[in-house]
Amino acid sequence: MRSIWNGAISFGLVSIPIKLVNATESHSVSFRQIHTEDGGRIRYRKVCELEDREVAQAEIGKAYEDADGTMIPITDEDLAQLPIPTAKTIEIVAFVPADRIDPLQMDAAYYLSANGVPAAKPYTLLREALKRSQKVAIAKYALRGRERLGMLRVVDDVIAMHGLLWPDEIRVPEGVAPDTDVTVRDKELDLADALMDTLGEVDLADLHDDYREAVEEMITAKASGEHPATSPSPAPGAKVLDLMAALEKSVREAKESRGEETDATETDATERDGMETGAKAEVRRISPRATPKQTPGKKSTSTATKKTTTAKKAQSQRQSESPASASASASASAKKSTRTTKKTTATKSTTTAKKTPAKKATPRKRTA
Repeated sequence: MRSIWNGAISFGLVSIPIKLVNATESHSVSFRQIHTEDGGRIRYRKVCELEDREVAQAEIGKAYEDADGTMIPITDEDLAQLPIPTAKTIEIVAFVPADRIDPLQMDAAYYLSANGVPAAKPYTLLREALKRSQKVAIAKYALRGRERLGMLRVVDDVIAMHGLLWPDEIRVPEGVAPDTDVTVRDKELDLADALMDTLGEVDLADLHDDYREAVEEMITAKASGEHPATSPSPAPGAKVLDLMAALEKSVREAKESRGEETDATETDATERDGMETGAKAEVRRISPRATPKQTPGKKSTSTATKKTTTAKKAQSQRQSESPASASASASASAKKSTRTTKKTTATKSTTTAKKTPAKKATPRKRTA
């Protein structure tokens, strides 16, 4: 691997000559810009505005543009002579626990290689000290025209350095979090924990770039004159009817993908409500019922309904009474009915007697 920077690690009074090597590389597929009509390459030419001609890379330097548009030339010698100790040195300033570093600060990663045989001993000393302390080193260094912050840690048997952003380069997340108050229930948290446990862990070495592989296969197919394979269009996403239903379904699908048996009691919340999980929610406004007009011919029905309601209420009251009181009420009702019957019979008899006239005696005929 080609080194991009040569210098030394300053560890107190110990100096460790090192080379800086890129620890990462990009595997993304790069494209060129072309003229769509004839396929010609589109190139960017570096042209001097004053002479209106293209210039070579050797003729190009650096300059700082002042507020009034004035260009102030800056050479590599000017940068190399800056009065800072980190121009050619990675200066360790502190050792801190690894969890003190916010991952948001992580930037590019480099490997530090011992430069020469004399550097092997102090290099190994620093590496083993970092291992035993279980800490990382915070350092300052200068690269590509600016001073940077770095973190040194051990990867296998090599000291690696992560470039760190300065604290003032991290934006404050204002207005990013939801601005509404949301209450998360314990049941939802339990299902989220179950989903996390079901998904489990993964070996990062097993992960790969599916998009890049698909792009490479498409390029290979087009280069050979074949039609590239197309993936079926994804089905339109269904609206989430219930967060609990989505969590429960996710847990079941995760278990099924791992070949685990799902519990029969894990029923989808939407299925419990008699709805299909994949169906879209549709809300219809129900108009209020109009009050039916009363028809003159329906009065008898209304009266019968009222009587039935009254009878039901009376029956309900009788059922709610205790057995003793119910028996007493029944006995009283029977006596009252008997008295009423006797009274009615006597009255009817008197009335009949008054209304029926006495029959006249028929004179017997005398015989001679």
